[in-house]
Amino acid sequence: METITRLDNGLTIATDRVPSARSVAMGVWVGVGSRDEDSSHAGVSHFLEHLLFKGTPTRSASDISRSVDRLGGDINAFTAKEYTAYYGRLPARHAAFGIELLGDVLTHSELTDKDVESERQVILEELAMDDDSPDDVALRTLTRELFPRHGLGRDTAGQRDTVKATTADEIREFYAAHYTTPGMVVAIAGDVDHHDVVAAVSTAFADMPSADGRIGRSAPGAVGRSVGVDDDSEQVHLAIGGRSLRRDHPDREALDVVNHTFGGGLASRLFDEIRERRGLAYSVYSATSAYVDAGAWSVYAGTLPEHAREVHGLVLREVDKLATDGITDDELAVAIGYLTGAYELGLEDTGARMSRLGGMLATLGKVWSVDEQLARWEAVTLDDVHRVIADVYGAVAPITVAVGPGFTP
Repeated sequence: METITRLDNGLTIATDRVPSARSVAMGVWVGVGSRDEDSSHAGVSHFLEHLLFKGTPTRSASDISRSVDRLGGDINAFTAKEYTAYYGRLPARHAAFGIELLGDVLTHSELTDKDVESERQVILEELAMDDDSPDDVALRTLTRELFPRHGLGRDTAGQRDTVKATTADEIREFYAAHYTTPGMVVAIAGDVDHHDVVAAVSTAFADMPSADGRIGRSAPGAVGRSVGVDDDSEQVHLAIGGRSLRRDHPDREALDVVNHTFGGGLASRLFDEIRERRGLAYSVYSATSAYVDAGAWSVYAGTLPEHAREVHGLVLREVDKLATDGITDDELAVAIGYLTGAYELGLEDTGARMSRLGGMLATLGKVWSVDEQLARWEAVTLDDVHRVIADVYGAVAPITVAVGPGFTP
């Protein structure tokens, strides 16, 4: 059962009580991400995410990690396009400690010049590691072309030149301006009492500024173009896609159904045609992403260079078939069954329940109950699906990014 409290300072606190759960998951969702950065400071949100665990006046980085290890828990963070999340999981009896720890690192991190310089090198290594993964390069390049010259198109970790150029003072200024209570959600799932959690969070985050640090956002402009990247890899990595629906669009659940039928599961059209029937790829799938004012759909396939043109043609053919013929009653039933069942199974974990609360409140400002979400999928009809297909997959020709030897889209 979800319970939500908004404090006078704007901080939102949400709990999901899971009776008899032996673990408690907690997260802090800050409503600023990589799309909110200007191009000269691309990656500053991700940089800051790394730094908050480097130490506070009362805890060193080693103290933070050792204290969590001592309890058998874990603590981590990630940066997304529209938010940054800091989260942990501990035995339920240590919930109060976890809240105090997250409050300490979010409100009191020192962000020293020394830590900035050491973590700068870590992030540059992370960027180099990502660039050694041609599938990542293909998907990141597709995102860049779907949202050119816009924050949604930039890699969340930034670029080498911006990571090298960002100063410690600029990171501290970004933190002071945007890490404030009105744009922050604390979400906790486990066998906890909501009133106890509110009291503990209020104390732990008492020093967090209450000015509104959220950033006004502008919608992306036109889509870019197809791109070929020559790379000395064993496969050609294909990323194909186009624009899609915003996060709160009323047809989001219908889009989920289409995506699952198209390439979201083992029974999907792409998996069956390209892997099962023809053996032309080991990995082939489709996905969607959604933001406050835009969205994207994508297909990924990795294949040997001699098969790249055939696989590319097969994907485009399946897009055309989807746009022309829609899906069947049976495919609709399979997709709805998968989406509802997988959603319910995923909620057996306190971490998933916490992420559901934090993610929805940080992006939508509200939480749909589990039953409401299930009902939204179950209400999808073939008419809904065919409308989405026409609006998303049939409206504009997709663009292609190919990374690897010997193939240019």
